[in-house]
Amino acid sequence: MGESGTFRYRPDVLDHLLRHGVRPTDRTRPDLVRDFVRDLYKYEIRCLRERYLRRDFPKREYAGRVDALRRRYIVLALHAREFVESSTSIPSTSSDSA
Repeated sequence: MGESGTFRYRPDVLDHLLRHGVRPTDRTRPDLVRDFVRDLYKYEIRCLRERYLRRDFPKREYAGRVDALRRRYIVLALHAREFVESSTSIPSTSSDSA
């Protein structure tokens, strides 16, 4: 956090956040951003489970779909304090190139 109470988000984090439609400003607290993204993930995982229970896809596909969803939310592997400059970068995944 800067002296003026602003946050400088890391470019790689901003890229991942934009994939979910999240555009924090320099005054948006990282913990608020992370909580919002976590809530999006929880919503999507619940929807996936509901689809599974409705038998929209076979049981053998469920684990793979959960894993794919988790990989789309790789930014959640970071603590909120790591969203801003001077932290380590996001771990890369094979799906990042897609």
